[in-house]
Amino acid sequence: MKRRVVITGVGAVTPLGVGAEPLLRRWAAGEVGISDGEGACREFIAKEHLSVKEARRNDRFAQLAMVASDEALAQAGWNGEKPYETERIGCVYATGIGGLESLEGQHDNLRDKGDKAVSPLSVPLFMVNAGTAALSMRHGLRGPTFQVGSACASGGHAIGTAMRMIQMGDADAIVTGGAEATLTPLARASFQAASAMSPTGISRPFDARRDGFVMGEGAGVLVLEDAEKAEARGANILGEIKGYATTSDAYHITATLPEGTYASKAMDLALREAGLLPEQIDYINAHGTSTELNDAAETTAIKLTFGETAKDVPISSLKSSIGHLLGAAGAVEAIATLGALNARIVPPTLGLEQPDPALDLDYVPGSSRSLTPKNGTPKALSNSFGFGGHNVVLCLEGSA
Repeated sequence: MKRRVVITGVGAVTPLGVGAEPLLRRWAAGEVGISDGEGACREFIAKEHLSVKEARRNDRFAQLAMVASDEALAQAGWNGEKPYETERIGCVYATGIGGLESLEGQHDNLRDKGDKAVSPLSVPLFMVNAGTAALSMRHGLRGPTFQVGSACASGGHAIGTAMRMIQMGDADAIVTGGAEATLTPLARASFQAASAMSPTGISRPFDARRDGFVMGEGAGVLVLEDAEKAEARGANILGEIKGYATTSDAYHITATLPEGTYASKAMDLALREAGLLPEQIDYINAHGTSTELNDAAETTAIKLTFGETAKDVPISSLKSSIGHLLGAAGAVEAIATLGALNARIVPPTLGLEQPDPALDLDYVPGSSRSLTPKNGTPKALSNSFGFGGHNVVLCLEGSA
């Protein structure tokens, strides 16, 4: 029998502020963390949270992860001695791109000043597992530790992989999530060249005028624990991961499969593991990128899975408020989804003012609603889809 996996702590740094609490509160209130066409974490100042040495030795994406992890572990009650042997606590963390800001900066040094100007810290700054390494060293996590990278599905994959490892007995607890900080000239130019980013700088998922995603930055961290052990130590349990599934479109390196077949399959499998029927889901946190292809394909996928009940489930996209956090998106969105379930609210899809006639589901335009669970505790799906055809779905259950 697989072990149940619960969430005991969350932390976030996003364009809506430092902390998981302002993430949900400000999104639910209809606030937008996007300005000048980007979702930057403008309230995050590294020196206010980290020492000079810590800031200097870590790229911005790892800095964001470290601060989010401090919040998550504190909420989990891990401020002092760890509740388990450190060899039984892992760290499975995600990023889609890694330390691009540092890589670009060191390349500039090499080009302009020569190889002697390149920092000896360069590789540790920009390597993709830098965030995972920073968290494991910061908190003394000596169990299974590695980085996950699957583009915009990375955060969801990290959480799902961490869940599986606890289920199989490889660890008693895992610190997981994802971080990204790629608001750089190369990233901007690259996504613009791929016609993926919005030329208007407006994120409006499911709207008829949607014209691309808005890039953001941020980090999300979740503390996952074996349910029996967490209950035994008296942990405050925020929710449970009831199901996880991942599939591949095997279709195109950047485009989503229009028919939504394998995104739907991932939802089907996550529901099956959770032991739930589609009509028992109270909310869907959509991948909802504000691109023409994704929003249409995701709508189709939801209809395939939910059938006649598709129009009865509220759907919204956090990206309408903070932009697309790339490899961090799945983690931050899972945190926001869990918060919404526990607050008994359905946050809105912002910027949805001109409905697309072809997209006819309930996308919760404009303002939040109250959420009344259909069957006891509230339950939701959180979707994440990434370049390369990666599909990830988490099925989350809130607290009673």
